Amino acid sequence: MQQAPATPDMDPAAEAPAPRVHTLLLTDLCDSVALVERLGDTAAAELFQEHDRLVLRLQQQWKGRMIDRSDGLLLLFERPVNGLGFALDYRQGLEQLGKLRGIDLQARTGMHVGEVLTWHNSVEAVQAGAKPLEVEGLAKPLAARLMALARPGQILLSAVAESLAHRSARELGARSGHLLWKSHGRWHFKGVPTTQEVFEVGEPGFAPLRTPRSTPKAWRDLPFWRRPMALVAEAALLAALCVGAWFFMRPEPAIAFAERDWVVLADVVNGTDETIFDASVRRAIMLGLDQSRHVNVLSDGKVRESLEMARKPANAILDRGLAVDIAVREGARAVLLPTITREGTGYRIAVSLVAPGTDATVRTYHAVASGTDKITVAVDDVVKQLREGLGESVAELRKSLPLSQASTSSLRALRSFALAETAIGLRRFEEARNLYQAAVEIDPEFALAYAGLAKLHARTGDMQPAREQLQRALAFTSQLPHRERLYLKAWQAELEPDGWPLEDWRALARLYPDSFAGLSNTSWYLFQDNRFGEAEAYARAASVPQDYLRVYPMVQLGQIQIALNQPETALQTLRQAHELQGGSSAGDAQIDALVAMRRYAEAEQMLAGIDHGGESLQGLMGLRARLLVAADQGDCPAMKAALRADPAKPAVAYQRIHQRLQHVVAGVVCGDGGELGLSAVAAELSPLLRRTDDPAWRDHSLQMLALVYLAQRQQQTALSSRLLRENGEVFQSQRSPVVAKWYRLVQAMEHLQEGRADAAVAAVQPMLDGSEPLQAHVLLLNAHRRLGDTAAAEREQQWLAGNRGRAIAELMAMQVLQPLNVHDVAAATAAAPVASAAAG
Repeated sequence: MQQAPATPDMDPAAEAPAPRVHTLLLTDLCDSVALVERLGDTAAAELFQEHDRLVLRLQQQWKGRMIDRSDGLLLLFERPVNGLGFALDYRQGLEQLGKLRGIDLQARTGMHVGEVLTWHNSVEAVQAGAKPLEVEGLAKPLAARLMALARPGQILLSAVAESLAHRSARELGARSGHLLWKSHGRWHFKGVPTTQEVFEVGEPGFAPLRTPRSTPKAWRDLPFWRRPMALVAEAALLAALCVGAWFFMRPEPAIAFAERDWVVLADVVNGTDETIFDASVRRAIMLGLDQSRHVNVLSDGKVRESLEMARKPANAILDRGLAVDIAVREGARAVLLPTITREGTGYRIAVSLVAPGTDATVRTYHAVASGTDKITVAVDDVVKQLREGLGESVAELRKSLPLSQASTSSLRALRSFALAETAIGLRRFEEARNLYQAAVEIDPEFALAYAGLAKLHARTGDMQPAREQLQRALAFTSQLPHRERLYLKAWQAELEPDGWPLEDWRALARLYPDSFAGLSNTSWYLFQDNRFGEAEAYARAASVPQDYLRVYPMVQLGQIQIALNQPETALQTLRQAHELQGGSSAGDAQIDALVAMRRYAEAEQMLAGIDHGGESLQGLMGLRARLLVAADQGDCPAMKAALRADPAKPAVAYQRIHQRLQHVVAGVVCGDGGELGLSAVAAELSPLLRRTDDPAWRDHSLQMLALVYLAQRQQQTALSSRLLRENGEVFQSQRSPVVAKWYRLVQAMEHLQEGRADAAVAAVQPMLDGSEPLQAHVLLLNAHRRLGDTAAAEREQQWLAGNRGRAIAELMAMQVLQPLNVHDVAAATAAAPVASAAAG
């Protein structure tokens, strides 16, 4: 057996380590994992290499002995002043490294002086992965406790370390006169029998000089009256007095209601026999409540869905009994029963608050209007009382616009608007258009009615009229509630050909967390940009039962889960969406999940029930699914059979080009594409990119980038270079980050085809933040192979092999490159084990 060589810390006579006094310094680089995620693997590796050079230089300068090193350090010093000099210079060096990269780079540091045992491990142990030198003793965990206790950038010392270092600080030169020393009192450390006084040392402008936070392993030794339990008791007594006074003075709450709870608004009980009030008063109350961030009204669409589930007619009168049933079924906290009756020469408007569980009327709020022209004022008054009774703050109430300003003072216009909203919910679009038009003819400044027309045109695909009506609505911005202004601003960006409305939708979602349009659309744009983790939270928030359109964010959520390599969870989500839609939605997405799990037989069974024709969007998605199933199995005959069975040509240009691109992709995967097919698609697509006012401009730009990339993959460099030159300005003028990333990718691919693999790698590296296209890693794999960098090429193979879900779910122009993605991932997965074995 080989014997470890003797060291200065070993007693030769006893042949066992003997304890000696050392200065122990431990550091921990703050948030190192988040730092790697932010910078990316390559940039983080470069940073850590510079960090290691800094540590080595300081270790030699201050005569330290390195015991352990990762994102934290353990060093031994003969003298405390050397450990202090290292700690001060290390903090300064980290700051300089961080400034060069625009990041905040800090470490926690703890220093203690005490006896430890040290010994060398055997050569065999070191070769097996052990550290060359081992250190043990009570001083080591005490130094670790100090380090863990420190705040970012803070240097903490034990009392003995502070005493010895302070005494010798003059040896640090001029900086010793500027050092700041502070005691943070006595602390209990877990596993240490006595309390320890903790000190901090630092330099002006850089030392936190703040008391550390207690942890389960270290807590302050405080007098009884300052201990947490005593302070809690004192605070509780004070709070009880304050709360008691508040309860004594505040008005009695109407019902147990939490912020953003839901209510069901019943139909108006009209005791006047004047039909103008039937729809208008209910809509006025709803518009008043829509301005609240405290109260959420169950939407008409959700009410209709609930009625259908109870096997009631969708247009059933929502009386008290039916409204209470819906509230119980949907978990709403209250039912609102509005009534309007005659009172002298005027009208009395009242809203009764009903508790669904007991069907008891809790309170009734009312106001009187002297005539029809004062109805909206009375509704404002009642809604304000109601919101205050449900616990909304006065400050929030003051932010709301008067109803006459937020909508209209004309009851006839309001009634037309209310009927239009009902009609559009029932998909009677022509009737809704006529009613919205009637509303703006009665009140030409009725902004919400113009907004309704804009949404109607957008829903039916008439984008130019939608933009015109939206401009008319925005001309009366001051007459729109804040929530509606945010909504229309997002739609304005949505309808701009070069728009990217992510932040507009996100602002709506953040300020109004129950705005399902804000949540769902935020998720959609994050999903398009491959920001799957962020997108998941928004899609999940929009998939709640209160959203009657939740099937759409649920499908998004399922696709995102596929991208995150969670196909089993995705399949469950997509099946729920499928059931909600009566079995007519999410079928092709379920096939994606089954392919991700390689359950091809089940995927084939589902394919049999999907439309095979190419004239409809559903038919195109059916073709996409067939190509995916075949491509993932490397079955080119099946891909060609799917293409032969798809002879129809869609009438819509975007869908027709998408169909032709799918044919090209199949040719690239199977290695039998020709320039004639690509040139023909380019000839049809190029004129569409000149139509800069077309709302589909961004989508056509992505189709052109896909076409350029496919031409590059087929080595048709003349065609790809020409298309890049002709359309470069179009790509650069887009605000879409997806367009920007793909433009950079095809430029890098051009470098690679010109034999400049190093330039290709340099072009792709800046966009490697986790949202880059999957094909960026295919390009890097090929570039590293040409450069002869085997290790880098193997890393890219491993990345591709580990991102099978992303290959399937990545959207890029309606998933046009999906078959190519799975083909490339399959090739990398097959090659990765071979490369690993060769490297081994």
